[in-house]
Amino acid sequence: MRYQVPQFIEIEDKIFGPLTLKQFIYVAGGGGVCLIFFSLLPFYLTVILSIPVMVLSLGLAFYQVNGRPMILAMEHAFGYFFGHKLYLWKQHGARVSPQPGAPALTQSSRALPVPALSESKLKDLAWSLNIKDRSNMGVTNTQARTGFEI
Repeated sequence: MRYQVPQFIEIEDKIFGPLTLKQFIYVAGGGGVCLIFFSLLPFYLTVILSIPVMVLSLGLAFYQVNGRPMILAMEHAFGYFFGHKLYLWKQHGARVSPQPGAPALTQSSRALPVPALSESKLKDLAWSLNIKDRSNMGVTNTQARTGFEI
């Protein structure tokens, strides 16, 4: 038996003439709100309030931002403005307290001069990491990275 597989599943079906169901709901909802304004408010207030409502409903129905529906752009904008922001922490340097029995580090041994190597940046990075590990004598790698003992 052969089954027919739908070809265009990302394209919505046109249900109400040239409009999809979502487009019809947006336009009908905006028209309904304007009808309520017309029946409850004086004419000048109806015009003032109906213009933004119809612009929003037509924008939701037909306008696309970067090829995506406007409702998604509005959802992301509200999520950004009213949601939690992500703040990144920059580590200026780990404060390491000496362990008992570990040799004390002097100021001259903490700041080792790092010569510039020109072979490769990867080798430079590996060399500087090795020097930093040696300068933290008695401190584990976890302590050096986080500042906490695990």
